[in-house]
Amino acid sequence: MSPKKFQKSTIRNKQEKKQPLKTDEYLKFASLGGLEEVGRNMMFFEYKDEIVVIDAGLQFPEEDTPGVDYIIPNISYLESKKENIQALFLTHAHYDHIGAVPYIIEKIGNPTIYTTQLTKAIIEKRQEEFPNAPKLDIEVVKDGDKVEISRYFSAEIFSVEHNVPDSFGIILTTPIGNICHIPDFKFDYDENGKPRNLNVFENVGKKNIHTLSLDSTNAEVPGYSVSERVVEKNIEDILKKAKGRIVIAMFASLLTRIAEIIKIAERQKRYVAISGSSMKNNILIAQNLGYLKIKEENLIPIQGIHKYKDNQLLILSTGAQGEPNASLMKIINGEHKYIKIKPGDTVIFSASVVPGNERAVQILKDNLARQGANVYQSNIIDFHSSGHAPQEELKQVIQMIHPKFFLPTHGYYFMRYKNAEIAQEVGVPQKNIILVDNGQVVLLAKDNFFISKENIPAYYVMVDGLGVGDVEEVVIRDRKALSQEGMVVIIVTLDRKSGNLLKNPDIISRGFIYLKESKKFVEELRNKIKTTVTRIPYYQPIEADYLKYLIREQISQFLYNRTKRRPVVIPVVIEV
Repeated sequence: MSPKKFQKSTIRNKQEKKQPLKTDEYLKFASLGGLEEVGRNMMFFEYKDEIVVIDAGLQFPEEDTPGVDYIIPNISYLESKKENIQALFLTHAHYDHIGAVPYIIEKIGNPTIYTTQLTKAIIEKRQEEFPNAPKLDIEVVKDGDKVEISRYFSAEIFSVEHNVPDSFGIILTTPIGNICHIPDFKFDYDENGKPRNLNVFENVGKKNIHTLSLDSTNAEVPGYSVSERVVEKNIEDILKKAKGRIVIAMFASLLTRIAEIIKIAERQKRYVAISGSSMKNNILIAQNLGYLKIKEENLIPIQGIHKYKDNQLLILSTGAQGEPNASLMKIINGEHKYIKIKPGDTVIFSASVVPGNERAVQILKDNLARQGANVYQSNIIDFHSSGHAPQEELKQVIQMIHPKFFLPTHGYYFMRYKNAEIAQEVGVPQKNIILVDNGQVVLLAKDNFFISKENIPAYYVMVDGLGVGDVEEVVIRDRKALSQEGMVVIIVTLDRKSGNLLKNPDIISRGFIYLKESKKFVEELRNKIKTTVTRIPYYQPIEADYLKYLIREQISQFLYNRTKRRPVVIPVVIEV
């Protein structure tokens, strides 16, 4: 199949001819994140004056967003229509689906949130970090619940298997038909390797689904999911062989696997200590809600591990992706109060590497090996089962639901393109596949769809410290330049009346050259600055802004000509 079949322009030209209805009689769909990245998931459906939003996630920073804490969806379109927002559904407790809530909820009118009990508790716990945020209006839903939302919308909830409990999909009843959205999911397998609870998707297939929106994260991966039973067996085998301490690094939200590892530790007569506040909080929440049943005597405080022999300890830690402030990084760097790696320790990464984190994880493994640890990762042995369905499971779900239209969501373009190919393989016509990017608007009718010329703002909104959205593209560009080329600060002191230099220009370099070892070059640079300043006629009034511009332009060109580098040049003009 040629990639040209799925080019946006091709689809648009075909579908724009089919517009028998007024625009406001279509069901409008758009995604504000999650269609060109893994993370930042947020989408909405709009009919006339009513809007239903699904998820509000964050994305972790990338190499080209230095210094940024999080990236969240751009909600300017929803903010302008906040009176129309009828509901916000949060499908599960992962931060790429709920992490933006504290930053956006007030701006979109603090609508009623529909989510499950566990997700509600995790959201409310995190909301404590934002004392000025409004009190959330949360309605708890569970498998089989039907929610009457508004005049035009209602919803039916159905459970899906994921690697965090209480995950669900939605059948959204709308004036043009039933829309089914299945977020992150996978099949659950029993001890004999047979998938369980497939009747959930068969039941959805009986609902005459107009459009199926389906997770694409693992659409490139052939075959079936690794069973959690296999993961548990492999972890247990390593635990039996390990003679020293065991550290298992994983996501704080993998509560089902955490429970199983603790059971394995009990069988191996090891005590379990938790390192990482987010994991501690999640375990406590899950215990209080009855999702985890742990013998209290087997959990020990991290500060008390020195009381036990090495072969009696298992430590569960956050930081499997190389996050700089997570527990595992502190352990490796010797910054952890209670744990330091020593020869004979066994470290297991029970998590796949999120795209973009490969280098950070490699550095972790290198540093662990340097300190004498035995390191195991899931790409060698199955210590992790992804929460996203691979190709064969996607095929089965599409076949069981047999939608009229197919909308691949959640993932980079190529992932969604592969999901579109899978849908065609199981009988969805190419003309019924909707492949769009963030911000593109799809107008759905009962028997057709077209891609509108309208584009909704969906560019990155950066969270940096207490600032939300104040880090613009120009700031990121400057940060990149500073990180790659360094900076040069030039300080000139002038007589206000005559315009004469009162002293030699001062030069400060950071990340460009080492001044003490480049005396000849620095002298040439200083002479160039003097020449630039003295070219202004003495009878012309000094304009500091113009002089700064002149210094910046001419010195930048001089530095490039001499070094082929472009440091950030910051002129400072002092008039005395």
